[in-house]
Amino acid sequence: MARVAIVTGGTRGIGAAISVVLKDQGYAVAANYAENAAAATAFSNETGIPSYKWDVGDPEACLAGVRQVEQDIGSVDILVNNAGVTRDGTLHRMSYDDWNDVLRVNLGGCFNMARCTFGGMRDRRWGRIVSISSINGQAGQFGQVNYSAAKSGILGFTKALALEGAKYGVLVNAIAPGYIATEMVGAIPAPILEKIVAKIPVRRLGEACEIARGVAFLTSESAGFVTGSTLSINGGQYMH
Repeated sequence: MARVAIVTGGTRGIGAAISVVLKDQGYAVAANYAENAAAATAFSNETGIPSYKWDVGDPEACLAGVRQVEQDIGSVDILVNNAGVTRDGTLHRMSYDDWNDVLRVNLGGCFNMARCTFGGMRDRRWGRIVSISSINGQAGQFGQVNYSAAKSGILGFTKALALEGAKYGVLVNAIAPGYIATEMVGAIPAPILEKIVAKIPVRRLGEACEIARGVAFLTSESAGFVTGSTLSINGGQYMH
């Protein structure tokens, strides 16, 4: 029987690319989404990957969503925490809601989803959790104290959970993408985007499929000795 994977935020952008690559790897994939039902329906119709709606920032919704996936497809072996939101603004203009929303979804979503799936992986002595961080969680970014804090928090979350899961065969890693050609990056004004690309040594934006291939490796048997690591895929923009 195929291993079962959940990809949060899995019907658009980087998440959609991850869902498709994991399906191509032979996994049974469930793609989670939160808001855009039309896009989710179009994605499912195009790919044959079922989509499930819930808010990853809501613990009870995560529990219900995971239960539904398990009922429909099977026990979850692979979790990809990709769902995220932005509420950009400098600190003195950032509302408490802007701060809380980003932390609740981007970082809290990782905890909520892992809380629902880690126990089963541990009991079965096999699991993979990959969380999508960001170059801005490593280097920081002006006007993104909330997003940078959440994405940086994912890196600490990954290292700590990796220590818990290692002896049970549950491997926990993160990927930190640079600037990828998605809707979110496409919304950046052209003059600013040109300056960003000029700072990337390979002189281009990344592609969603390049992040997806990183996830495919980290969820495979080939990555059996990799845990607690962060794979930076950023065209050389940030090296550490």
